[in-house]
Amino acid sequence: MAGPHDLAFDPWDPAFVADPYPAYAELRARGRVIRYEPTDQWLVPHHADVSALLRDRRLGRTYQHRFSHEEFGRTPPPPEHEPFHTLNDHGMLDLEPPDHTRIRRLVSKAFTPRTVERLRPYVEGLANDLVAALVGNGGGDLLTDVAEPLPVAVIAEMLGIPEADRGQLRPWSADICGMYELHPSEETAARAVRASVEFSDCLRELIAARREDPGDDLISGLIAAHDEGDRLTEQEMISTAVLLLNAGHEATVNATVNGWWALFRNPDQLAALRADHSLIPSAIEELMRYDTPLQLFERWVLDDIEIDGTTIPRGSEIAMLFGSANHDPAVFTDPARLDLTRKDNPHISFSAGIHYCIGAPLARLELTASMTALLQQAPTLAPAEEPTRKPNFVIRGLEGLGVEVR
Repeated sequence: MAGPHDLAFDPWDPAFVADPYPAYAELRARGRVIRYEPTDQWLVPHHADVSALLRDRRLGRTYQHRFSHEEFGRTPPPPEHEPFHTLNDHGMLDLEPPDHTRIRRLVSKAFTPRTVERLRPYVEGLANDLVAALVGNGGGDLLTDVAEPLPVAVIAEMLGIPEADRGQLRPWSADICGMYELHPSEETAARAVRASVEFSDCLRELIAARREDPGDDLISGLIAAHDEGDRLTEQEMISTAVLLLNAGHEATVNATVNGWWALFRNPDQLAALRADHSLIPSAIEELMRYDTPLQLFERWVLDDIEIDGTTIPRGSEIAMLFGSANHDPAVFTDPARLDLTRKDNPHISFSAGIHYCIGAPLARLELTASMTALLQQAPTLAPAEEPTRKPNFVIRGLEGLGVEVR
């Protein structure tokens, strides 16, 4: 039993959040599963275990398809949080089969390699325009000038969200994602609830408009699938759209700024990349491994499991540490070293199993487009100052990344 004071793992310590990787090494040395009292979770730090558990059907993102809160030994969320949970619990990331299978089958049509390839001219054009504006200004904030607007615009375009409504998407998403941190405050919860209500109302209006006047966007496609017999409730459509926006840009935004900050701190690797743009695909995989955008992924234990002789009973919560798994020396040679030529790189930044990130091909396209544009148009890009890291642990990112084009 590890208490809060005998572990370097401390999600609320700014020093840990600044660099959690040494603490992960200590966790991996402790064993394959560590009970962590402050969050009432079992921490799993090793790549092999995380990879196996992501595919283990005895675990679930929800338990409510099989148990009530009381049967599972859990306290129901407070009634005032209900709008957030209604929105969250009907998205496929927090559903299990058969509902997960039904919704994912419909949504996956929008993320096939062929569909994503059709988006390439739009994504690359937008990335080039955003970088050109940054260069024209002599620099700026890589986060707000390039990293955010690119994926937000792409997912809004896919969903068919009108231009006039797009300004609210990022603030709504940020407020909702606050609830994915460990022990969110009441203030965080209140913001998430308000954003859930406003975002849901916006999408309800959009769904009504698309029913009257369909387009070739994803919302229209989900309505058409519903009318053809693939049943999707309105709440499932709303929750799916919100999940696609949140998941469809949050990781890409953070991978962009975490990645460039890592490059700036490893000038030899940045120089190699600038000299050889064919490294871009392997660089993107390595940067996602090196400083993982999603550090922790939670699962409920639906049936007792055993890890290394320890029985983890039904009703427990497991915290799979993606950041630790991505730095596991059993899988990655010299994991603390940034190596853009790393060939064998089975990182799990996009998860695995039935909840593997459906948007991974689109994220890779966006990251490639912005990195290519920055390397081509801003070959002297440099940090203007030391960035401030966001205080969050689960979703890892920077408050901003000031850059200058020298």
